[in-house]
Amino acid sequence: MDYTRITVETRGHVYLMGLNRPEKRNAFDLEMYEELAGAYGELDRHPELRCGVLFAHGAHFTTGLELDKWASVFAGGKWTIPEGCIHPLGIDSDARCKKPVVMAIRGRCYTIGFELLLAQDIRVASTDARIALLEVKRGIYPVGGGTVRLFREIGWGNAMRYLLTGDEITGAEAYRLGLVQELTEPGNELDRAIEIAADISKRAPLGVMAALKSARIAGVEGPGAAFARLIPDLIPIMGSEDALEGMMSFIERREANFKGK
Repeated sequence: MDYTRITVETRGHVYLMGLNRPEKRNAFDLEMYEELAGAYGELDRHPELRCGVLFAHGAHFTTGLELDKWASVFAGGKWTIPEGCIHPLGIDSDARCKKPVVMAIRGRCYTIGFELLLAQDIRVASTDARIALLEVKRGIYPVGGGTVRLFREIGWGNAMRYLLTGDEITGAEAYRLGLVQELTEPGNELDRAIEIAADISKRAPLGVMAALKSARIAGVEGPGAAFARLIPDLIPIMGSEDALEGMMSFIERREANFKGK
């Protein structure tokens, strides 16, 4: 896929995906979303990529959707993406990217930006972040996962406080509520996200993906379903080269060098 609205870059085992319409404050048109979905598909498929980083060029993560471009999609009830792509919003729990993604935000992070935040695994925000689900101020409501995920993250009352008003959440408040895991000075959020992703990438890829899968099963299907899969999903990993390397590194008291095999 040719990318014109996002940038992609590989640093070791980390895959950087950057929204790249700063002149439009990274507002999402259909092409930007499809390109981002293509990048998620690449992250999922490429065996050397172990963790993604989602960020945006410019002073703002995104001001949200270009509603005039999306009106026909919402009115028609169909939201398809090209073959080989993966929804970065993780709408289909059976077709999510298998690898973790760390998200870095600064400035405005509205509508789809907020829902992207909720769909990622670890989030870093700058102190100047302004996060909001504005849909109820635009005559619609969030349809990218915000109504499903927000109350699980911050509790029912807190979620309704922002979901039903469209009010902004500051970076500091997002950190207090647990929406983001780290808070940095503006301009440092991406470096910190990359550091976290690089740290994840040093761990056993099969173990990381299995842990992520297990947690997602618990979130979607409940604890019982996740408990039922713990040992069955561990058995094939125990026969991997990485499991042997993990054991040897423990015995030899050295850092493990995992291959993802």
